Amino acid sequence: MVTVTPDPRPTSGFDATEPLSRSFRDAIAGAISGFLVAREAEMAGIGPELAPVLDMARQFTGGGKRLRPAFCYWGHAAVAGQPADPGALLRACASLDLLHVSALIHDDVMDASDTRRGVPAAHRQFEQLHGDMDGLGHQMTFGRAGAILLGDLLIMWSAQQLSESGLDPVALGGALPLIEAMRTEVTAGQFLDVLAQHAPLSGDVSEALALAERVVEYKSARYTVQRPVQFGAALAGADPALVAGLAGFGSPLGQAFQFRDDLLGVFGDEALTGKPAGDDLREGKRTVLVAHALAEADPREAAELQSLLGNADLDPAQIDRARTIITDSGARERVERMIDMGLERALAALDDLPLRDDGRLALRSLAIASVRRDH
Repeated sequence: MVTVTPDPRPTSGFDATEPLSRSFRDAIAGAISGFLVAREAEMAGIGPELAPVLDMARQFTGGGKRLRPAFCYWGHAAVAGQPADPGALLRACASLDLLHVSALIHDDVMDASDTRRGVPAAHRQFEQLHGDMDGLGHQMTFGRAGAILLGDLLIMWSAQQLSESGLDPVALGGALPLIEAMRTEVTAGQFLDVLAQHAPLSGDVSEALALAERVVEYKSARYTVQRPVQFGAALAGADPALVAGLAGFGSPLGQAFQFRDDLLGVFGDEALTGKPAGDDLREGKRTVLVAHALAEADPREAAELQSLLGNADLDPAQIDRARTIITDSGARERVERMIDMGLERALAALDDLPLRDDGRLALRSLAIASVRRDH
């Protein structure tokens, strides 16, 4: 393990042994809330019709795991320690959650999902707004348009919050290419995900598996862990070699994070995940879990699973049948092993990097929390 001696001065700030503490999550929520409060006059000046848009922005950014802000913050702390006045850094970290929520809203539109975080998805709420005002045209068209525009607005607000965070302009300018790369990667990864769901299956299931793995890398791994932790480190003045070395931590951990999401999307508890059980099956998501099940199941059962995927009207019995096929194929166990291997690789890479002990501890705890979860 490579260790950097901590600064001997007394430190204050968040607890590295609990990197996702209530105080940290409250600080991120406060940074987002403060930014949205500053938008109130601007939106009101455009017109009162924008009030529901701002209300939904508050609703969907008001919770969540705050993993991306945490990886950013503790990536910074692992290089330079926690700042005496963390306000600017927290605002920059919080901007990542605005971007994340924009992606969730767009994702729900593309997947025609009904819920998000235990409440109606944004496009469903806009449909209800259309009904409440006895609007002309189709509710679904209005709902999709409203949600797409809300997601677009949050993307722009994410960039604005980052640029107005108060960070040193030189430090921000040097680290900004990492965020710009992340924006491209997550959007491109989302398109690959859409393509995977709609491309006809060839006889070679390995092609579907390879595409699913690329989706995981670009839509999730880099976006959830790698780029946020690299961005935080770069803001702290990390040299290029250290920033590059953090990819060895972020990529395998981000993949393991998504593999856990894939398992929860099929086997998760609806009361904990906030989404209906089996939604990934109804949406026909071609995850690594599904790709392995199709490749390894008995041909008859693989064909049966294929017939169930993407059926929006799957009943509980059909969902249970799909789960049984996936489990019997060995895919569920295989993905659990992949999660364990990804975590081990990430932690080994972390141990080899010259980081402060408190930051390393926080990142290690974050890594474990990312994959040992039930929602």
